[in-house]
Amino acid sequence: MSGEVVNLRMARKRRDRAAREADAERNRFEHGRSKAERELARARNDKAERDHAASRREPGVPGTDDGDRKA
Repeated sequence: MSGEVVNLRMARKRRDRAAREADAERNRFEHGRSKAERELARARNDKAERDHAASRREPGVPGTDDGDRKA
């Protein structure tokens, strides 16, 4: 056995500390933006979704089942 002795209590604390820091970083990113930045990001996401939906090859007709269409 040529391994390093590890104190499990300290290893758990180190792991938990790293997890808390990762959560804090994620929260700083999500909540650390101004209202204008959030609205701009939301508008860009909405536009990207609309553009994606508009580029579909065969948009489905509401009220019909597209599965019955013959090729």
